[in-house]
Amino acid sequence: MNNPFPNSVTVPPMDRHNQALVSYVHPPDWQNPVPTGRYNLVVIGAGTAGLVTAAGAAMLGAKVALIEQHLMGGDCTNVGCVPSKAMIRSARAVQAVRQAHQYGVQVPDGVKVDFAQVMERLRQVRAKISKNDSALHFKDKYGVDVFFGRAAFSGADTIMVEGQALRFQKAAIATGSSPAQLPIDGLAEAGCLTNETVFNLTECPQRLAIIGGGYIGCELAQTFQRLGSQVTLLQRGDHILKKSDSEVSDLMQRIFIAEGIDLQLDAQTQRIEQQGDEKVIHYQQGDQAHTVVVDEILVGVGRKPNIEGLGLEQVSVKADPKQGICINDYLQTTNPCIYAVGDCCMRWKFTHAADAAARILIQNALFSVFGIGRRKLSGLTMPWCTYTDPEVAHVGMPAGEVAQREGRTFALSLSDVDRAIIDGETDGFAKIHLDGRRDKILGATVVARHAGEMINEITLAMEKGLGLGAIASVIHPYPTQAEVIRKAADDYSFSRFTPFVKKLAATWLRWQN
Repeated sequence: MNNPFPNSVTVPPMDRHNQALVSYVHPPDWQNPVPTGRYNLVVIGAGTAGLVTAAGAAMLGAKVALIEQHLMGGDCTNVGCVPSKAMIRSARAVQAVRQAHQYGVQVPDGVKVDFAQVMERLRQVRAKISKNDSALHFKDKYGVDVFFGRAAFSGADTIMVEGQALRFQKAAIATGSSPAQLPIDGLAEAGCLTNETVFNLTECPQRLAIIGGGYIGCELAQTFQRLGSQVTLLQRGDHILKKSDSEVSDLMQRIFIAEGIDLQLDAQTQRIEQQGDEKVIHYQQGDQAHTVVVDEILVGVGRKPNIEGLGLEQVSVKADPKQGICINDYLQTTNPCIYAVGDCCMRWKFTHAADAAARILIQNALFSVFGIGRRKLSGLTMPWCTYTDPEVAHVGMPAGEVAQREGRTFALSLSDVDRAIIDGETDGFAKIHLDGRRDKILGATVVARHAGEMINEITLAMEKGLGLGAIASVIHPYPTQAEVIRKAADDYSFSRFTPFVKKLAATWLRWQN
């Protein structure tokens, strides 16, 4: 298809949906405004962190400029959360049809996946959502001056973009991160997919190797397997989802293998060869050498901060090529007038983390006088979720850290929850970690079909200083899978009935009789 925007950014394939996407997030006919006076805040990068920072500051009356080099919306809208979850939804529909017979529903012709239609729906959904991140939306609704082009600091209070100088009182760097090239012999020559290119596919790879068993690799491994690929998942460690505890990893590994994923643990990828249209991956497991032949390779590990070419040295902002921009707990860089937020500087690489941190940045950069009223990044209670099926959601301390603090854990399997039994979704559990001496929640893990929705109850309790006793007192509708959390809280309440308390209660009841 001919590119209708010859001088603009393109997102393959340039069908009507991607044309709509580009028209919103990098309009080909956009004219950068002429800057006047000094901005209260100039934001570099229009991903989630930059968009929330710019919109929030402008809503509070600040004069704001927002600079984006590529696509507004950043990774989340364009090559991350939105497109991946659209694919996952289609993959779940496939699995529902495959399992329909378990519920008494016969599907005579079985499952037929139209991968091209799956990807067109992805592009349609993404284009629709991207309108909220559009340049026109930020200009008209919030009064933000939107600039497209490469930004670089040129002086103590000046940023250059497309030959124009933007003067600022405060600046925020929100440039995000991008896939890092793995040092694997032959990978660059053979070529590979990353999160930036995989959603451009229009045909499903018959054989797909995924390198990396973190959350990106696991989500896409299960998704592509369900949509018709034969997936080989190569994980360097001895279990997938290494940030989760062993019970989570063991469960998900069992599910992956049952769904037909070729899971290879302790697999050290040595080199890759291109043989015609095929790619041959050579990997080592202990003393054994192995090969796997695939049509495509997806790299699901390795990120690098987008900090090159920003002119950080011009404004004395320190940065590390791997960790990103150096910030303190107030999101302030080594230059007190310049802040950073999001994937370019934070260990939490989540959209919701960028959103929450951006709100802190606005407070600290614009409304904190002499340091009064500043908020700390470390004060956030941060949940996160891996969108496999079932989902894996966490908040707070992991189990290992809780054990070191001699905490207590209250756990319940979904096989003990009526709604999960009704739904046929008993693979999962809730584990809530408590302080060893008092009713203070330290962390939790929920594994369930919609764990990402369920973890919020525990996050709210932690944020507001409520314990399991408070959760146990909340009436949950019956039957719901969220009862797994209430039942775990009930176990805590029952644990308080010590022999002495039981004896005291029995004495009281006998006295009444």
